[in-house]
Formats: sequence, C-alpha cells, structure tokens
Amino acid sequence: MAKWIDRFRLGWQGISQPPPLLSAGFAAGCLALATLARWCLSLIRPDVFFTPYFPAVFLATAFAGYRAGVLTAVASGVLGATLTFGVAATDSARLVLMLIYLLVCGLTIWVVEELQHRLKNKLSTIHAVLHQVLHDQPKIWASIDGRLRALSATDDLIAKVDGSGCDIKDLLLSELGPYGHVRFTLNGDPLFLPAKLAVSLALMLHELATNAAKYGAFSASRGLLQVSWTVAEDRLTIVWDETEGPPVGAIGQAGFGTKLLHSALRPFDGKTEIAYLKTGIHGILQCRIPRD
Repeated sequence: MAKWIDRFRLGWQGISQPPPLLSAGFAAGCLALATLARWCLSLIRPDVFFTPYFPAVFLATAFAGYRAGVLTAVASGVLGATLTFGVAATDSARLVLMLIYLLVCGLTIWVVEELQHRLKNKLSTIHAVLHQVLHDQPKIWASIDGRLRALSATDDLIAKVDGSGCDIKDLLLSELGPYGHVRFTLNGDPLFLPAKLAVSLALMLHELATNAAKYGAFSASRGLLQVSWTVAEDRLTIVWDETEGPPVGAIGQAGFGTKLLHSALRPFDGKTEIAYLKTGIHGILQCRIPRD
C-alpha cells in the first residue's frame, strides 16, 4: 500500500509518470465522484448532463497525461448521454450537447498539456544548452545537472497550484523522496510557500540532500534525517538535523553549494547556520515569508 501511495504522490507532484494501472484507477475514481456529484445535482436540476464531469477530465489530464484525459472525456460523454436521473431517455438534443462537451474537453486537454509542456521546456532548453557547452567538463556539468533538475521539479509543483507557489511538505518530499521515505521524518504544520521562496528553498534543500547522500546521513546504512519547520509571525525557521551518519571530516574551501546555502535567503531577510557535527549536518534556515 505504501508503495502505491508513494507512486501516487510522485505522479501528483509531476516527478514521475504514474503507472497505467494507477492512472486508470485515478481516472475511474474521478468519474465515479463526478457521477455522484451529477446525481446530487439531479435532485435540483435533472437536466445537468455533462458539467459535473469537467473536473474529472481536468484532473485526469493533469495527473496522468492527455491519453487518460481523452479516455476520461469519452467515458464521461457516454455516461452523460446514457445515464438518466429522473429525466426522459436520450434524445437528439442531449447528443448535440455531448458533441459540444467533447469539443470543450478537447480544448481543455490541449491547454493543460500545452501549459505543462511549456513549463518543462523552459528549463529543458537551458538544460540542453548547458549540457552541450559543458559536455567536455563532466565535473562542472555534474554540479549543475542536479540543480537544474531540482528547479524543474519545483516548477512542476508550482504549476500544480495555479503558478502561485507550493506546500513546503510537497517540496521536501520532491527532494528527499528518492532517498526512501523510511530515511527521513518531516514535522510541521501545512505551509504554503510563495513561488520565489519555493525556488530558493528547492535549491538549498537539493544541496543539503545531495551532501547527505554523498557524505552525511543518507550515505550510512543507519543514517536518519529529521526536518522540522515552524512559523512565528512572518518568519519561517527550518531545522535540518542528520543523525547516525559518518563522522564529518575537515571542511575545505567553500564551494558553490556552500555559498548558495549562505546567500540564497538574503533576498528574504534570511540567514543560514550550518554546524558540522560528528553525526552529520545540523542546519537552521531562517527567512521572512513574502506576502506576495
């Protein structure tokens, strides 16, 4: 069960394409809920045939792609045309409404796919150009590749919520999920992050997670990570605490990642404190949450 929950979460966040069975189940669930909503509406207006199915088509497309959206649109069109809740049998007028409904669904599916495609292309183009320029410098490319992927995943999360931002837990799961959900715990109340702050935190969390995988808690068999966050007025505090990791060796000259950790929150009146303990990194990230 936990495996399917993880696959659903990754699919919903746009990190990976959900498997066909999960996509079909999600689309069927959307259709069932839409049909239930239509039955409830029929108690007031029995001639509402197709309107309740629009959200089902939209959600199926956003979650599983245009194929699932098309199948959901066709199935809902058939349901709307054939199911009767206290009205006469299917007539020519309802068939015309079905054709109009399918046309609007087609436009909706195209818009959703085009929006997601444009968002992904924005960073994909940058990714491809840099890869071409740095193909003979693998060390530099390796340091950039992961950061671009982190930005792309954050863009997908923001796109899920009308482009205005994302929830902090979804952001953390996007960065930490690949390392296994049994390796970390997240503690904090639901918190919506504005888009600009979410992007900055995504880069910082990616640096911390990558460091934990290479040298810290995630590199040890018993290593664990706890991330907690609190908000006081408009100030956000995130605590990153690694335990049971390998001893931290001598700290060399600050690289790009270290500089990023100490500078990314400055536009938000923030600061970062990093302590290199025997069992891993202990970090405190503090900043102001913008109102816009």
